[in-house]
Amino acid sequence: MKRQVLVHRGVRKIEIIEEECPPPAEDEVLIQTRFSGISAGTEAMIYQGLFPDQLALDENLPALAGEFKYPFRYGYCCIGQIVDIGKNIQPTWRGKRVFAFYPHASHFTVPLSSLIPLPDTLRDEDAVFLPNMETAVNFLQDGRPILGEAVIVFGLGMVGLLTCALLGQFPLGFLGGADLFPQRRQIALSLGADIALNPAEFSQPGSLRRAFISAGLPHGGADLVYELSGVPDAINQAIEVCGFYSRILIGSWYGKKIAAVDFGGHFHRNRIGIFSSQVSRIDPSLSGRWDKQRRFEVVFEQLERIKPGNWISHLFPLSEANQVFDLLVDSPHEVLQAVFSYL
Repeated sequence: MKRQVLVHRGVRKIEIIEEECPPPAEDEVLIQTRFSGISAGTEAMIYQGLFPDQLALDENLPALAGEFKYPFRYGYCCIGQIVDIGKNIQPTWRGKRVFAFYPHASHFTVPLSSLIPLPDTLRDEDAVFLPNMETAVNFLQDGRPILGEAVIVFGLGMVGLLTCALLGQFPLGFLGGADLFPQRRQIALSLGADIALNPAEFSQPGSLRRAFISAGLPHGGADLVYELSGVPDAINQAIEVCGFYSRILIGSWYGKKIAAVDFGGHFHRNRIGIFSSQVSRIDPSLSGRWDKQRRFEVVFEQLERIKPGNWISHLFPLSEANQVFDLLVDSPHEVLQAVFSYL
């Protein structure tokens, strides 16, 4: 069987190649892809070559073994259907819908153990957001918002919006958002944010903090801030809106971008804590009770509740990959969520 695969050949150079798809071995299955989601922030940076040298594609996913070294394949969000099985696989698996952390490809062969079966009640369009939702759930578990706290989310891309959607279910005292693009800010408001501001409009020191306070943020500042924008300068605005002994969770991946952080003023005297959060591993303090399976149960529940598939703005065939990535880099304001369709 022939398959089509996306390959990164260089900076802003993508090729769709056709190659033989290997048949499934004894404990493997063959997947026919239906949709593969595009991580706008991460994959736009990769398209531009903004990844550190000698960095592993992923430290935990077998399908992304190797380093960021051209040529390479990338992507980690495939929804598909099992169309062939190895001899050790029960026949009942044939035809099942599954999720796979696998690069963009029309077909692929993987061990059955690496797949996540999808509930019958979950739409393909919502399931394609599984990695984004798992990331948002992880942010909530790491950030640990408390009853009545004031929380602000910088960056209302897809992960930021899903984080807002989860936070909007909490009995918070205040929920604010910040993003450059009005469509994203409007969705955040519909998800429960008290206000969503354009951070570019508040370049004067203290002006963003004052704007949030006028909208209901306590005068003492935010208790918890999520920096999910991928813009290093946002860290200083996050520090600005913080209160005493508050915490900033960095969920962004900056690649080669360097953050020039102002530690000399508000940060130092307010004893602000900055920490990173990354979805591949569960916080050690939770791992005695939580594992991936339990977390995915929460992910499925929230995907069905929030229905983020309604936010898909662009569907493209894999053959138009260059157009997709050019759009993500050159006109990000036009794209809420882009997805490759193989139907």
